[in-house]
Amino acid sequence: MPSSTMQMFAFILAVLGVVSATVATLLPNWKVSADVGSNIMTAISQMQGLWMDCTWYSTGVFSCSLKYSVLALPAYLQTARTTMVLSCMMATMGLCLAALGLKCTRWGGSYRSKGHTAISAGACFVIAGVLCLVPASWFTNDVITTFMDSKVPKSSKYEPGAAVYVAFVSAGFLLAAGVIFCLSCPGRRGGPLDSGSSHPDKPKQQKLRQEQPTRDQQKQHFSSLPRTPTRRVMGACTQSS
Repeated sequence: MPSSTMQMFAFILAVLGVVSATVATLLPNWKVSADVGSNIMTAISQMQGLWMDCTWYSTGVFSCSLKYSVLALPAYLQTARTTMVLSCMMATMGLCLAALGLKCTRWGGSYRSKGHTAISAGACFVIAGVLCLVPASWFTNDVITTFMDSKVPKSSKYEPGAAVYVAFVSAGFLLAAGVIFCLSCPGRRGGPLDSGSSHPDKPKQQKLRQEQPTRDQQKQHFSSLPRTPTRRVMGACTQSS
């Protein structure tokens, strides 16, 4: 089972992955185009995201419009929306389970239960990482395919934006955290340690409880030994003197 330090490192990676996935979902620059025109009101940058399209004009004006129609969106954009939202939800659920499965915490049940909880958290992180990786890869492939198509005019060509790279990074964080937590498989341990211990320090207490009967038996053994008649010996010595 990984050490507490590795689990804390994985937990920090998971937090960064959740934050990055949420930011990537909300950013409007999944694909960016740069087209300089001669008119002063010509847009110099157009950005398209999962939820809105934004335009940056040469005059410094920045305007955005939300995408209200879901059915009018292309398939890859609908898929990206769904998978990114599911990724954020699975990663958040994994964070809650990981907080219970950390070895350095006192809650979460027995030693073996904490191991199972950590494995469940790792599975959630792996699923969230895959769900975040799929839309980023699909979006990037569609943008590059359109960009390489000679039939598409230059004004309609886009490049992958910063949100796509953030999605890739968040997927890497979540997958790494998930692998570390999935390695938290509890080993084969027998006895009351698996069922009754709620903290890693419990084995010490159980060892002391096992040694306690031995000490009691030793005390009973010494108490059963015949005592030396000290008073009679002292009296005999007094008479002789």
